[in-house]
Amino acid sequence: MNSGIISTVLLPLALAIIMFGLGLSLQIVDFKRIFKYPKAVLTGSFTQLVLLPVLGFTIAALLLSNNPELAIGLIILAMCPGGPTANLITHLANGDTALCISLTAISSIVKIFTIPLMVNYAIQQYMGNSPGLHLDVVSSILKIVTITIIPATIGMLVKAKFVGFAKAAQKPVKILSAIFLVLVIIAAIAQEKDSIVQSFSIAGSAALLLNISGMTLGYFIPKILQLPVSQRVTISIETSIQNGTLAIAIASSPLMLNNSTMAIPAVVYSIIMFITAGIFVSFVSRKSKAAQ
Repeated sequence: MNSGIISTVLLPLALAIIMFGLGLSLQIVDFKRIFKYPKAVLTGSFTQLVLLPVLGFTIAALLLSNNPELAIGLIILAMCPGGPTANLITHLANGDTALCISLTAISSIVKIFTIPLMVNYAIQQYMGNSPGLHLDVVSSILKIVTITIIPATIGMLVKAKFVGFAKAAQKPVKILSAIFLVLVIIAAIAQEKDSIVQSFSIAGSAALLLNISGMTLGYFIPKILQLPVSQRVTISIETSIQNGTLAIAIASSPLMLNNSTMAIPAVVYSIIMFITAGIFVSFVSRKSKAAQ
């Protein structure tokens, strides 16, 4: 498949479907939950909006300083919001699904405005004034809104007006989203086929460290703050499951940075996060059964 078609058609379509699926699970009450459970929402927002970007910049500096494109790619990933898949994983782990939905919604809105600013800062830090390599802030915000917030809003409207249809459509949309995610990952790998082994080996340890660090701190910070176990599990998952499709789109789309190498950390992370999440869910489930 032509790489231009992949970047300009497949990626935006995949994101739109994924975010439409998120919208089908959202209600206005999900945004009001911050007032009902402020401690949990503020803690989860801190780990997702502040802690994860700090980890991204730190790990990039420690492990990828000699590979500027991969370093920027890792930071792009860390700046992206939580992935809608976190809702399903939270449900499987007996976490607080309502809290997870709220955190995903909040991070998806807030990070629209922080992504262009922090990604441009990362580019300046690692590649200086590289010609044409930057995100126009206003244009980038509008593009991200178009492929994320608008489909999610349409999904919310569909749920509000056609409850039965929205409920029936959630499972097929999730399956379709998973298929598109796999296709996006395969396409991104194909674009970097000449250097994929070396790029994966370099980016792999950084992506794994970011994932494990986010998952661990996302669990223990809420524990220190004495939040219930279900909310600790939720915040841990929300901090470690990222919207990798958005990160790949920002890095590789001709409409954004048009750099396929920068997409590699997101590709690696998108594979790793499901493996570590599976181990985490298994561990939490066994611990829960032992406590009964």
